[in-house]
Amino acid sequence: MNTLYREVTPLSPDDCFTVFSRNKSEFDFPLHCHDEYELNFITGASGAKRIVGFHMSEISDPELVFVGGNLPHAWFTHHCTSGIIHEITIQFHKDLFDDKFLGRNQLGSIKTLLQRSVQGILFSPETTLHVSPRLESLTNRKGFDSVLELMSVLHELSVSLDMQVLSSASPIEGGLDLKSRRLDKVFDFIRNNYDKDISLNDVAGIVNMPEVSFSRFIKKRTGRTFIESLNDIRLGHATRMLINTTQTIAEISYRCGFNNLSYFNRIFKRRNGCTPSKFRENYSDSKVFI
Repeated sequence: MNTLYREVTPLSPDDCFTVFSRNKSEFDFPLHCHDEYELNFITGASGAKRIVGFHMSEISDPELVFVGGNLPHAWFTHHCTSGIIHEITIQFHKDLFDDKFLGRNQLGSIKTLLQRSVQGILFSPETTLHVSPRLESLTNRKGFDSVLELMSVLHELSVSLDMQVLSSASPIEGGLDLKSRRLDKVFDFIRNNYDKDISLNDVAGIVNMPEVSFSRFIKKRTGRTFIESLNDIRLGHATRMLINTTQTIAEISYRCGFNNLSYFNRIFKRRNGCTPSKFRENYSDSKVFI
């Protein structure tokens, strides 16, 4: 059984979207979910296994999948033997296009696409090959032009006639309840204070609950313990700093609230499948924040 990790992506509140372009020899990121929409384009990975929600299958070449917020997903090497996998990942905020904007007549197809993405969408090889040059070009675009291009790509995908909805339902929607005012207060506090010492007593006090009761509450609602949830947020910030700064691993560790470098290295590797230094090496010169 795969453990589900709640990822805090490197995308900051001030970014519209981010693009990662990288070449690798295997898939090593665990089953995970996050708030943001994700468009994933993959070539050279025929025989790899894809999990999106409750759907699981081997992939062909090329692959283009659109994943909505909080939908568990992952790719695994499985039977892929090529050794040269190319991947472009585009992530954007769930509120980048709000409901009022998407309610306009001309944007109805994009609104439908975003709604369907909560179950995962697979596009045909023909559609994938058609839009792939535009996805590649997004890694080189900047500013307002890049946002327009992303919207144009989403529109082109939204009018495609050969998309396939992958999952019958979202495991998160079926099994975990993330809509809670108390949880919102707790996570707002953690996000604002992740670089400081935060205890279970601190967060339990915010929602006026005994520690034991709060521990059961957060585990039931999110599937994660308090410490796991805290570390997820800290690791998300650490991931962004590894990609977007030249600070040392030790500096990043302490700035993200980890007072023990070996502990930071250990849980980072457990979560990401590689050490912080290897992660930085893999992602250097392969990212764009817009």
